[in-house]
Parts: sequence; C-alpha cells; structure tokens
Amino acid sequence: MAVDFVETRNTRTAVRTLPAPFVDIAAFNAVVESVIENNPLGCVPYEQAGEMIPGVIRGRQIYTARIAYLDEDGKRVGAATVTAETIAGMTAAANAIMADNTLKAAVGGNPVRDFGRDTYSAQLRCRDPNGETYTLTFTRRNVRLTSYQDEDILATVEDWADAVPALC
Repeated sequence: MAVDFVETRNTRTAVRTLPAPFVDIAAFNAVVESVIENNPLGCVPYEQAGEMIPGVIRGRQIYTARIAYLDEDGKRVGAATVTAETIAGMTAAANAIMADNTLKAAVGGNPVRDFGRDTYSAQLRCRDPNGETYTLTFTRRNVRLTSYQDEDILATVEDWADAVPALC
C-alpha cells in the first residue's frame, strides 16, 4: 500500500511521513542524488539574472552525527553532536571527535557512533515546466513538498515517490 502525501497548510505544503526512516546516510543520499542526476520530476532549466539555472538544484543541507560515550558496562555516560553542511564534513568531524583522546578522557567512556540517532536534511529546488519553482526537502523521516500551487506538481511528486521503495 502506498503512503500518500497529506496537505498540512493552505500555503501548499504536503508531507509524506516515511513508514521507516532511511537506514543510513548512503540510502538517503542515493535518493537525493537520483532526483538531481535523473530529474524524474521533469524539472526544467531556466534563466535568472542572465544565468542559466538547472531544473533541479541542491539548496540547504544539514547533517548531524551523534556520538555516545559508553562505560565498560555499555551504559551511556556522555554524548557529543556535530553538525555540518555536507556529508563529508559530518563524517570527518565525527571521526575527529571519536579520535580525540582528550575529549574521551574529559567525557569518560568510549566513543561510539550512534548512527540510529543521526539526522539528515537536504533541500532541492525544482522548476516545473509550468514556471513554478517549488521545494522538495528530504529528512531521515519524511519528504516535504512546499511552495507549489498547481495540483499537478503534487501528483507528479506523489507518483514518483510511489515508485521509490525507500519512500513507501
């Protein structure tokens, strides 16, 4: 059974809550990159201020890694969080935190990545053939379509999402 987007406000926002969150950053990024590379929504390039803009462009991104500090019994004794604007930045920062012996001594316990608590957000701006520009925001737990007016945009996004196993 497909999961539908549900309009949440009069400002034309629809959200699809995923039945299961993305399992990891690779699965998340694969879906986001597939929209950019394959343009399954049929977005079109346009000119703005004399510059050609691709039909789908990446907007704001936020990636947060969680590190738990565990004692010898596996009990959580501390935590660290790092946020970056890229996956590479988040990964490098998390690795640096985990390798920091001074921080390890200060917090106590052994650092372990808490992948299940990581969060991701990537925003894509899309230009519909009808001239509307809308936003598609992916998080670990949902996909949000905002700033659209034409119902056909919602139908197109919903049809695409229905065909993507990670979104159903």
